[in-house]
Amino acid sequence: RRSGQYTMNHEHFRKTPDGAAFDRSGSQDSLDELSMDDYWKELENIHQTRGTNHEERVVVKEPDEGELEEEWLKEAGLSNLFAESSGDSLESMVFLSTLTRTQKAAVEKRVETVTQTMRKKNKQHHIPDVRDIFRLQNDSKGKVCDGSEPSAVPASENKTEAQDGTEGTKFSLGADEKSPLEDVPSSDTDINLEISFAEQAANLKDLSGGKICRGGAGDTLLPNYRVPKDKTGTTKIGDLAPQDMKKVYSLALIELTALYDVLGTELKQQKAVKIKTKDSGLFGVPLSVLLEQDQKKVPGTKIPLIFQKLITQIEEATLETEGLLRIPGAATRIKSLCQELEAKFYDGTFNWENVKQHDAASLLKLFIRELPQPLLTVEYLKAFQDVQNLPTRKQQLQALNLLVLLLPEANRDTLKVLLEFLQRVIDHRDKNKMTLKNVAMVMAPNLFTFHGFGSKALEQSEFVMAAGTANVMRFMIQYQDLLWTIPKFIVNQVRKQNVEKQRKEKKDKAMKKLLKKMAYDREKHEKLERSTNEADVPQGVIRVQAPHLSKVSMAIQLTEELKAGDVVARFLSQKSGSVQTLKKEEVFLYEIGGNIGERCLDDDTYMKDLYQLNPNAEWVIKSKQS
Repeated sequence: RRSGQYTMNHEHFRKTPDGAAFDRSGSQDSLDELSMDDYWKELENIHQTRGTNHEERVVVKEPDEGELEEEWLKEAGLSNLFAESSGDSLESMVFLSTLTRTQKAAVEKRVETVTQTMRKKNKQHHIPDVRDIFRLQNDSKGKVCDGSEPSAVPASENKTEAQDGTEGTKFSLGADEKSPLEDVPSSDTDINLEISFAEQAANLKDLSGGKICRGGAGDTLLPNYRVPKDKTGTTKIGDLAPQDMKKVYSLALIELTALYDVLGTELKQQKAVKIKTKDSGLFGVPLSVLLEQDQKKVPGTKIPLIFQKLITQIEEATLETEGLLRIPGAATRIKSLCQELEAKFYDGTFNWENVKQHDAASLLKLFIRELPQPLLTVEYLKAFQDVQNLPTRKQQLQALNLLVLLLPEANRDTLKVLLEFLQRVIDHRDKNKMTLKNVAMVMAPNLFTFHGFGSKALEQSEFVMAAGTANVMRFMIQYQDLLWTIPKFIVNQVRKQNVEKQRKEKKDKAMKKLLKKMAYDREKHEKLERSTNEADVPQGVIRVQAPHLSKVSMAIQLTEELKAGDVVARFLSQKSGSVQTLKKEEVFLYEIGGNIGERCLDDDTYMKDLYQLNPNAEWVIKSKQS
């Protein structure tokens, strides 16, 4: 069988495989029977609409002992801890020194497993003692993280701080913290992005005497979560430079693992073994292949053209159509349209007037199901599903936030466009009768089933999974803006890593005799340059560059209320030349260098607060495309 090809009839969907009635009370969400009907009907529609290629293309390999942990360390950027030369692991030591208490425990647990496995297999690798790895970090408290339950930390040791060479620059990471109760989000609507999620969970666990707090996870009503405004600016996916996003990925993986460890939940990663994939066409083609062929036609496109076109086709007909996404197109017509699209889409001869709105919606869902690897990836699909098992709504949301950060760029961008479209459908619910719950029920089977996991396992778990995955789908739609936010504590850890790396590089250079004179000359030159710059830019003033605008440079006085948006507006108001063609929504102020690679600032960033966090940065106004 292929993905989602179920032979059970409608009545069987309401019973477990052994014939007993399914007890829904233990499921993640006590959703009513009427609402669940949309889910079961969608499974029937999926069964009737066969895919374009019935051959099994990808299988999932069950990892061997220690293999999962070894792969985890590789994904986290820590595989060089086991390199043949111990000197190769110095960069990892810098990375490890920036981790929180719970993150260190998660890394240590995996290192220990891999070490034991290597010793069993007698692999010829450098096999460090796990305690030595963490002892080498020169931990701020001089202690070795041993993975045991965290003990109370004196208030004086509550913060881990790092400096980038300028006094007063601090990064609150939540590292090695034992936060008081008020540091944990104070109400059901607050999401704290400043303190590590795993640290928050560990603190709540400590406060409850080692018990895992549960509550709110089974409620049907979703809370109105919000992110309190951060004066140094909110960082979205796409705002950071690629070299910093690579660090974000590693930190997100470690943080997610640490969170699951604290909550006593296993983070299940799978591994795809490729058997056969199409190298051209539309349906059943890997996203990477699709984008490669699409970018030849539309350079720079990040979303498959067929995916964009299907959404456009649905929206052009109006989103007020009752039962949109729920009512399927005729199976025979969908199959015929699919074949015709494969033959005519790229040469522009396909007649879109023949495609009814419900057909386009069915084709969109078919495209998602037919991906040889799921949109949520083989590696993390089960982790997305298992979010439903976490104790609280807030922790489910935190886990989803980290999982979105772990998706490959093509998957993440496509998912974002899909979720934005689904929200627009829901915005017309008064007319189309498609509420958040209805849309989630219809879309969950399309995103969360994958033939590589085996149909037998799916059938046995479908009853428990149904309401849970629909619930995760609701979360992704409802909180999509929050899910695409990079938590501040992770951005601060990236800043600290950059600072530590810069210090290490400076120290290495200083040790080389051949560079001593160069360092002296450079220092002399920098002092001269600094004195000149200080004469040009007084204290409390920043120099902002705008190479693409008519006013290319301006000294800006920092005040308590000055925001990034104000700086951009001030430049755009200087209409003194023909270069002025960009609109305010097209250009942004960037923070470049210092303790960050490059970061696009949101308009509500308070410049004085950010300057204090990164005084060595340069400030440049440009478009996101440049």
